[in-house]
Amino acid sequence: METRNIFENLSCIDHRYSKSEAVVFDELSTYISEAASVRSCARCEVALVKAHLTLRGKLNDEIAKSLDKIAEEIDPEEVYAEEELTKHNIRALVNVMKKHASSEIGPFIHLGATSVDILDTALSCRMRDVTKNVVLPELKKLELNLCKIVSRDFAVPQVGRTHGQHAVPITFGWSIAEFVSRLGKSILEIERLSNHLVGKLAGPVGSYNGPSMIVKEPEELEKIYLDYLNLSPSEYANQLVEPEYLLRLLLEMNVAFGIIANLADDLRNLQRSEIGEVFEYFASTQVGSSTMPQKRNPWNSEHVKSLWKAMCPRVITFYMDQISEHQRDLTNSASQRFIADYVSGFTMAISRMNSVVSGLQADKETMAHNLENAGGKVKGGVLAEPAYILLGEAGVNDGHEIIRKITLEAEESGKTFFEVLKTHSDVYETITAQLEKLGVENPALFFEHPANYCGLAAVKSKRIAEKYEKLMNEHFHN
Repeated sequence: METRNIFENLSCIDHRYSKSEAVVFDELSTYISEAASVRSCARCEVALVKAHLTLRGKLNDEIAKSLDKIAEEIDPEEVYAEEELTKHNIRALVNVMKKHASSEIGPFIHLGATSVDILDTALSCRMRDVTKNVVLPELKKLELNLCKIVSRDFAVPQVGRTHGQHAVPITFGWSIAEFVSRLGKSILEIERLSNHLVGKLAGPVGSYNGPSMIVKEPEELEKIYLDYLNLSPSEYANQLVEPEYLLRLLLEMNVAFGIIANLADDLRNLQRSEIGEVFEYFASTQVGSSTMPQKRNPWNSEHVKSLWKAMCPRVITFYMDQISEHQRDLTNSASQRFIADYVSGFTMAISRMNSVVSGLQADKETMAHNLENAGGKVKGGVLAEPAYILLGEAGVNDGHEIIRKITLEAEESGKTFFEVLKTHSDVYETITAQLEKLGVENPALFFEHPANYCGLAAVKSKRIAEKYEKLMNEHFHN
């Protein structure tokens, strides 16, 4: 077999990422490499032979094992060599398989099928299997890693941020629970869609012309064929399986990819020098910059976002592959081959994100410091919202304006919001009385620390983590 130094390969997936994400690369290769593609088509041809023999009552264990052996031992190089002669990939595969099959079996190979009965069915098998055995386990691992962070840090106070500005307080667990919830739903949808991929054995235009020359019930032959592959038949097919089954799965993968890229971006920004609220694991031998030895760049998070930038636009091609002229043209033939690249890039980004979050730590001291000093030029200014709301609840009509002036006074004096608020005794007493009604502990000191105003962040984040941890373990047992 021809071999090539990996550094002579053209795709970065096959050189750089086959090294940096070696485990995932090997797992992906099992299902979506070119060798895997040839083998999956061979398995479909074998399933068709088994269907023919089943209807004739001639399939036994010995024949089934010999057929499975042909599929598993098929040599992609031999198939490619045959394709040089036939200029047709499936005909080349069929010719090679016939060489390795007995004369009794040979006539049934590809009998009644058109190329895409094999190609589209095999693609569904590969996408189902790579999703089930590689993509979803990586996603589950990421989801559970995020759940661990939430369960650990659900009550760690942090300043909230909107528009890049300090907002009201949250907890670090709450900021991560967002991604637990968003990604968790996407994972379950990816699982559902991967389980609904379909195949076909309906001939060149989908109307069972060829199979009707073999059996009285062509759809029965199709069902038996697909049963051997654990697939259902497409409700409608021309030469192609309806493209939306696969399209929806790929689109949901891209939804999940965007969620992961959003997480990567948030974590990257939280590691900025002027924020410094989280930090990734950094090996003792690791270098952050080629010229600045002190740097610890958030390179893994940046890498995930970069992979998303490279892969996300490929969705346009997936949409374009919906269109095939009349019963079929070949305009999706080359473009569809790059689905493997997309799935590889997506899975490697998940793997890289796992390496980020598995070692991610919250810098609690910095989070507390940032929160205490949050509010722009007014220390503790993020507590202006509850003060205004409590005044409104007490029936004060112009509570917003009253608090706005107090924040201005604090800004001009350099005092904290709490210090200035206490000097407005009527306002302070009214607010404190409202806090007492709510049963708040130490209402007189509520505005001393912004961490006192975190709402349901801790409660809900913990609830969300528990929910999705349970769902992941219920749906995915490996």
